[in-house]
Amino acid sequence: MPGLAFRLYLITDRAIISGMTLEDAVKRALDGGLQALQLREKDMPVRELIPLAERMRRLASRYGAKLFINDRADVALAVDADGVHLTTQSVPPGAVRSAFGNRLMIGASTHSVDEIAAASGADFVTFGPVYDTPSKRAYGPPVGIEWLHQVGRCNVPVFALGGVTIERVRELREAGAFGVALISDILTASDITSKTASYIKALS
Repeated sequence: MPGLAFRLYLITDRAIISGMTLEDAVKRALDGGLQALQLREKDMPVRELIPLAERMRRLASRYGAKLFINDRADVALAVDADGVHLTTQSVPPGAVRSAFGNRLMIGASTHSVDEIAAASGADFVTFGPVYDTPSKRAYGPPVGIEWLHQVGRCNVPVFALGGVTIERVRELREAGAFGVALISDILTASDITSKTASYIKALS
């Protein structure tokens, strides 16, 4: 898709990282070729989130990578992030686009074809959970690969989310996914850099 130069989208969760800081883990992923990440620390107070986001901005910038802030367009603007990632409970993408124009790229979380249709104004969407994964069970059962065949024909890049592994990348791409979004398979890897590089290769 024109204008979207990444196919791997890493979402942060500092709670699952062991033996290093979130920044260390992200740096290792960037060393492996990561070009886009979403800072998603939903339980962090905004007074702590902003300095973390500023550090992530500096880190991502050194690698030429895109930084998205989960839900908070105001924080994204405050730290000069590249974009904001909206949930189904956030302000609609179209409203954010109207308010900020092209100052921010917009990602949106979706779990159904209808939600993708409602995400007008987004530059890309995540869709899932495609497979069963503990972190997404609160959103209901997995949608399955069959639905991905349908949403992959939408006029917006779709990143498959939920239960993503290296072994499933080919199936997801063949089903119509533009790329993949994930958390644990990279952030809990014994070698984050190598695992990230493996994803980059599989998605190329």
